[in-house]
Amino acid sequence: MEHKYKEYMLQQLENLLSIDSPTGYHYNIQNYLVNELTQMGYQPETLRKGGVKVNLGGERHPIMMLSHTDTLGCVVKYIKGNGRLAISNMTLNPNNIETETVKVITRNHGSYEGTIQLSNASVHVNKEVNTARDFDNLEIVLDEDVKSVDDVKALGINPGDFIAVNPRYTVTSKEYIKSRFLDDKASAAVLITFAKMLKEESISLSRNVWLNFTSFEEIGHGGATGIPVEMEDLLSVDMGCVGENITCTEKMVSICAKDSGGPYHYEFTNELIEAAKRDGVDYAIDVYNFYGSDVECSLRAGYDVRYALIGPGVYASHGYERTHVDGMLHTLDLIKSYLVG
Repeated sequence: MEHKYKEYMLQQLENLLSIDSPTGYHYNIQNYLVNELTQMGYQPETLRKGGVKVNLGGERHPIMMLSHTDTLGCVVKYIKGNGRLAISNMTLNPNNIETETVKVITRNHGSYEGTIQLSNASVHVNKEVNTARDFDNLEIVLDEDVKSVDDVKALGINPGDFIAVNPRYTVTSKEYIKSRFLDDKASAAVLITFAKMLKEESISLSRNVWLNFTSFEEIGHGGATGIPVEMEDLLSVDMGCVGENITCTEKMVSICAKDSGGPYHYEFTNELIEAAKRDGVDYAIDVYNFYGSDVECSLRAGYDVRYALIGPGVYASHGYERTHVDGMLHTLDLIKSYLVG
């Protein structure tokens, strides 16, 4: 699928994925977003708790699109006597995180490389290596000459230090995109691209449009703040699901009708479907049984708004994920179809 902004969008995705941002460690990616949007000519604002919002222009009937830039992550629980690091998990899945390379980010002493491994991981030493994985038997093996608690402390590593997992981003010859954290940096790249498109093409919006790049979606309060009181609609631009009994594929944009929090707004969702049909956007309508979004958090925070959810299809969510360039571009095209007058 050819598109004028394809290469720009993919570059933004790569840039975002290269910035470590496990939930709670948001300053670097927040600064990146502010700089990118400022260079385009916008006036972004930062939130005290973390996150960036920006008004893209247009008049009347304000709508905000929310995409989160925090990712799955964990922190150092304590330092083991042998110099390994115990893990305090936030959102990672122990069944698919083993052997990933990581970065341990200290508060004042830089960062250190390591790997998530099963404790006593050598098959020729430990006959129990096929045991079930959990965060009691996984640990961080630092790529440093450390053999004790004191050795590790001398590096400046302490409990509570963030652990960022290597995303392993790649684009295949068939334009499949594989990486951790496509949820939700793929959609964040789409929104940045939409902002770029508006400036370069002097596009007229059909209403007042805002973006909100949230920082705490993965632990449930990303969309609780940063929303102007006059907002009428909230559109979560997150990931679409791909899997058993799901219509969406990685090459499509998903329009979610219901997730674990309940149904999305009937009329708003219908408007998105009609926009997709009108302009030939490849879309699917699905129900996600084990899913929540920023806008659900906004509703629970008390905002009186219409609410909906879209996003590119992503397979193997919260693992080593896969989407496709087409899915991201169809998401961009649906946003343009819906908002450009």
